[in-house]
Amino acid sequence: MRDFLCRECGQQLTFENSLCLNCGRALGFHLKSRTIVVLDDDGRADVDGTPLQRCADADVAACNWLVERGEGSPSLCESCRLTRTRPGDDDADALAAWAESELAKRRVVLELDELSLPIIGKDTDPDNGLAFDLLSSAVNPVTTGHANGVITLDLAEGDDVHREELRVSMDEPYRTLIGHFRHEIGHFYQMVLVGDGPNRERYEELFGDPDTDYQAELDRHYSEGPPSGWADDYVSSYATMHPAEDWAETFAHYLHIRDTLDTAAAFALAPAGATLDADLPGTVGFERIIEWWLPLSWSLNQINRSMGHQDLYPFVLPQPVLDKMEFIHTLVTADR
Repeated sequence: MRDFLCRECGQQLTFENSLCLNCGRALGFHLKSRTIVVLDDDGRADVDGTPLQRCADADVAACNWLVERGEGSPSLCESCRLTRTRPGDDDADALAAWAESELAKRRVVLELDELSLPIIGKDTDPDNGLAFDLLSSAVNPVTTGHANGVITLDLAEGDDVHREELRVSMDEPYRTLIGHFRHEIGHFYQMVLVGDGPNRERYEELFGDPDTDYQAELDRHYSEGPPSGWADDYVSSYATMHPAEDWAETFAHYLHIRDTLDTAAAFALAPAGATLDADLPGTVGFERIIEWWLPLSWSLNQINRSMGHQDLYPFVLPQPVLDKMEFIHTLVTADR
């Protein structure tokens, strides 16, 4: 994540800021220029001659992104447009959880945009596009997952107590809202980057056959658990469940690493070349990323321990996982 400044007074800002607490000016994030801009009294701005206004979800979902204004322009920003289903306006608790989930989603959308990955909604491409159903399980059960480009997320994952209880009960070292988004969107990018095209052969060499019976493997995983010695080949125990889950888990970790390095670079904790928009293609680029990541994650883990917290990145990356991640990196950077 980049380091932002208020263009009115120079105050340091976070990605979430919709107001500068120093000068009191209203703010909005513009995805195309990847900047936070100062708004006028009507909540509008111009960037490079493009007239902008607040996203229509600014009030209901605390969205601070901007959209083009004018006849025929969309009222929702690039991230909010991807949400197909959300809680009703009369469900205050669910709306609060939804707003938190949208914040995590905006972070992921920005990262995908910086990586130049295609983000096409189902409103544009009903067959192959991306959409989110963000639902509350307070009344009806919700299963977080992915199916044909539709990502369903239980908004209860935004509740710290609920999420921690699940993390402990499932013996997971890490469970976060943004982690869910990165994992589930990994399934979507398996469709986009691999599918049945020329990259499938290498995919199967690394991950296995994605057409393996999913339900049978799911039942096996929850009845037998991960295989002995799984940590030598997989980034998590859940990755052992099915080739598609192995890909999604590895893809999520790739996004974890790239975004954390990008943030570290913004604050001079990593080289300037570690940013998301840096030219790091192929094997050489991936090797540099890992060279930067291993000492950074080690130091961040030690800092967390100094504060009495769990490790920031409680994972080991054995060579087979690095091989899988390198394949993902090669696909992500191929068009650059």
